[in-house]
Amino acid sequence: MKKKITIAIDGFSSTGKSTIAKEIAKSLGYVYVDTGAMYRAVTLFAMNSGMVSPELTNSLGLIKLLPQVKLQFKFNEEKGAADMYLNDINVEDKIRTLEVSNLVSVVAAIPEVRYKLVEQQREMGKEKGIVMDGRDIGTVVFPDAELKLFMTASAEVRAERRYKELTEKGEAVDFDAVLSNIQQRDHIDSTREDSPLVKAEDAVEIDNSYMSREEQFARILSLVHITLEK
Repeated sequence: MKKKITIAIDGFSSTGKSTIAKEIAKSLGYVYVDTGAMYRAVTLFAMNSGMVSPELTNSLGLIKLLPQVKLQFKFNEEKGAADMYLNDINVEDKIRTLEVSNLVSVVAAIPEVRYKLVEQQREMGKEKGIVMDGRDIGTVVFPDAELKLFMTASAEVRAERRYKELTEKGEAVDFDAVLSNIQQRDHIDSTREDSPLVKAEDAVEIDNSYMSREEQFARILSLVHITLEK
């Protein structure tokens, strides 16, 4: 039987974790799981339920409603990738807005939300042959993952990427607002009490501030092959 491993990719927002994770998973024939989409979907649910807004976060109210949250990834043949479904509704586009981005770190910091999603994520990765990206994959979800990567880049470079992505989708956004969002999320993700964003001791750090996607892909794929040969 061909050896399969678990690849955990953590790092700051807008470092291209999801993009490279998809490419690596496709190259290896592995399952890809975008945990950020799961947290964004719960955030959208919380927003629609009136449990979170820029002015107020009703953690207790959201915790009570968590049993109503059903998350699924369904393959989109046109895109060749999976879309996020919240309670049987495709919310892939809705969860990528700046409005959701501004609140997702707040929702993700709620321990009960993390417990619910970590349990689901571990179930998804039981059989290995999986590439999962997020904030605590190598430290909490899969601490025994055979390969752990930690993605980073300067806040300004990440803001430029995010700004371009949003404007290409037709969103009217201000660069300074995007940069502020990146910096705020970095702070919340790194300082929350439950599962803060930290680099696992055995993770390989990849600063892609000035790396091309091709260079990054080649670097990571070489690490995968080295790991598979162990």
